[in-house]
Amino acid sequence: MITRLALLGVCIAVAFCVAYVLRRRQPDAPTQASFEIPSQLDRSDFESSATPWLVVVFTSATCGTCADVATKASVLSSHDVAVQRVDFTEHPALHKKYNIEAVPTLVMANHDGVVLKGFLGPMKAQDMWAAMAECRDPGSVPDSCSQHDHP
Repeated sequence: MITRLALLGVCIAVAFCVAYVLRRRQPDAPTQASFEIPSQLDRSDFESSATPWLVVVFTSATCGTCADVATKASVLSSHDVAVQRVDFTEHPALHKKYNIEAVPTLVMANHDGVVLKGFLGPMKAQDMWAAMAECRDPGSVPDSCSQHDHP
């Protein structure tokens, strides 16, 4: 009986040691992906490719915030600024091409398609308008107003 208890104790100790070693060998949990704003657009993918500036709002029909951002962005539309909403349900290929994983995503690109400013998620209209002003006329907006810059 004592031999069985000793053997049981050894088995339990070995099980704890194995569990300890296996737990230490487990990889760390993966970090969460960070969503990225595209740095370049092919202007021919969008309407009004000839305008000097392009504002693209990537949206989804199931996103309540997207409609708000698209409405705020539409005010930027002018002779020099084209604003286009790209909804996932209508243009999934563009979302895939530009690796859009979160909506709303808003980008401001120059005539070459270089994205100078970008936003993820909800935003204030003032921040968006200040960003467009800064794109069009660098240095026109005080640093305190351009907190959502995209390098």
